[in-house]
Amino acid sequence: MRIGELATRSGVSVRALRYYEEQGLLIAERSISGQRHYPETALEKVGFFQDMYSAGLTSKRIAELMPCFNTGHTDAEQRIMLRTERDRIHERVTQLTSALRRLDEVIAVADTHP
Repeated sequence: MRIGELATRSGVSVRALRYYEEQGLLIAERSISGQRHYPETALEKVGFFQDMYSAGLTSKRIAELMPCFNTGHTDAEQRIMLRTERDRIHERVTQLTSALRRLDEVIAVADTHP
């Protein structure tokens, strides 16, 4: 698929897709005229990138994860890194859950005293 179609289907801007390429995260084949062509698997990868960026990972860290994502195989160092990132994300989820609970409490009070 071409870059515009990937952008539309993934909900990501063309600019973001080009950035992913610059960072070595996404690879496109080029046609004779220079147009980018992506395999269908690029959709899943872009979704993965978006999830990881939302979780606070950097492009460098995501690049380190790609061999694990692509093959499912890891070495000891990669597993440590994966667990470290998971623990960091879990802590953030805990913090956000607490904030959500507190907001719910404020909303409940506000709803009883309009």
